Amino acid sequence: MSVTTPQTQAPQTESGLLSTRPVWLVGLLATLAGAVVTEAFALVARAAGVPMEAAGPGAKEAAEIPVGGFFGGVVFWSVAGIVLAVALARWAGRPARTFTVTTVALTALSLAGPAVAPHTATSTQIVLAASHVVAAAVVVPLLARRLAHVRR
Repeated sequence: MSVTTPQTQAPQTESGLLSTRPVWLVGLLATLAGAVVTEAFALVARAAGVPMEAAGPGAKEAAEIPVGGFFGGVVFWSVAGIVLAVALARWAGRPARTFTVTTVALTALSLAGPAVAPHTATSTQIVLAASHVVAAAVVVPLLARRLAHVRR
């Protein structure tokens, strides 16, 4: 190859590898990433001495949150997010915006749970609320970025 010969390269796109994958697959990968990051966050909090015991509404006492509990919670609730993303990709005029607005509102609403958890230490309530934000901070942008590349 000479210096004067122009190089032909594939055009670089901002979209990246995930923009060409099915929405459900990006959702699955985002869920796994969010679950791992959130569980790691919880493990750090646990190692720092935050008691991982919480109670739901109507409970008489707090129960221990097991190792892996945060991972499972993220996976459980992200399934609803994946279903929402797939539906919006199919039927919404602006799926990325609709998904982002909806999931940010739902994340904000989810903060009420830890705030009113009875028989739960304040430090645990803070970690629980922060874990909702951590999970959303990983999952939502990845899915929203994929939804921004939906072609009709």
